[in-house]
Order: sequence, then structure tokens, then C-alpha cells
Amino acid sequence: MRAAHITLWLAALSLAGCATQKQTPEEQTAPSQATVRICDSSGCSDRSRNSATFQGTPADPEAERRLQALTSLAENDPKAAYDLGLRLLRGDGVDRNSYQAIQWMRKAGDGGNTDAQFALGRLYLMGFEEMGSDPQEAEAWLTRAAANGHKGARALLPDAQAAKTDEQAAYRVRERHRTSWGTWYRSHPYYWSWGTRGWYLR
Repeated sequence: MRAAHITLWLAALSLAGCATQKQTPEEQTAPSQATVRICDSSGCSDRSRNSATFQGTPADPEAERRLQALTSLAENDPKAAYDLGLRLLRGDGVDRNSYQAIQWMRKAGDGGNTDAQFALGRLYLMGFEEMGSDPQEAEAWLTRAAANGHKGARALLPDAQAAKTDEQAAYRVRERHRTSWGTWYRSHPYYWSWGTRGWYLR
């Protein structure tokens, strides 16, 4: 009996020692708030929030030329920024990159594009890939879109406000809207189309 107590005591002591060990080099370099989990065609990794992660499609020079032209437009045109963000979310002619997509959507939303504001509201409400749900951010974007007359944003705004109250409410909201999510994500049209002379506004 005494031997069993000594064995248990030694096991507890060794566990306590493990708990107070110094951090390994990997633990010391664990991701901080300055990084974001990025998942793209090459896999998932933690990268700086400021890094440019989009690698383009080097195997197709024409697709790369189209992307560069759309990116140039997107710098000053909120509709083009929305299109670029949507293409990056879908992986339509480009490598999928949700982090870059959100950045372009935010640029479009800040430029007054109500479709981008609504999209961001839904993205933040539902969560997307490595990005979790953020009802407060969703409410902010939906409020902006609703103020600009977006009917979908007006309808979704109360759900974002309810989701802020507690996690169960947020879960119920996400489950209720999960089935309609794919309609916008897959079928919403772009503003710009590619023609023989480059991009043109429809």
C-alpha cells in the first residue's frame, strides 16, 4: 500500500515538473495577434497579417494579365474591388485566398459599395474558412449597407444584433442562414467582364 502511494506521489511530481518546464522554441514562436491563419492551394500556414499571399496563376499568362488589369482597376473602383474580392473567395480564375478577398471586400465596402458591405456582414456573421464569426463586425457592415438602402442587409441586421448577445444565439443565426449562404457565394454576378479590349463595366 505504501509503495502505491509513493508511486502516485512520484507520478504527480513528474507531471507538475512537466507543467513548469520552459517553453520549447516552437512554443516561443507560436503565432501572435500579428499573424493570421491562411489556407490556400498550397495548404494552411500562419503568416503576417500584412504579407501578400496571393501567388497568381503563373502557368497561364493570360489569366495573370487579366488579374493584373483587374487589380489596377480595383485600386480606385469599389465595384472592381468587390469583383476581385469575390473572385478570390471563389477561386474563379485565381488561386483562392480568403485573407486577400476580405481585404479587397473591405476596400470596396469602405468605397461605398453596398454589395461588398452586405457580403462582409454575411462573412463576419457566418464565419468563413479560417475566419471565425464576429457578430459585432457583422453588425457594423450590415448597418452601413442598410443605411445605403440594401434590403438584404436590413433583413439580416436584427440577426447580427441577436448574435452579439450570446454564443447560442449566434449559433442559431448561423444555422438558420447556412442554407441560403451558397446562393450569394456561388451565383452573385460580377460588375466587370473581360472583353477583347480588356475589362468593361456591364
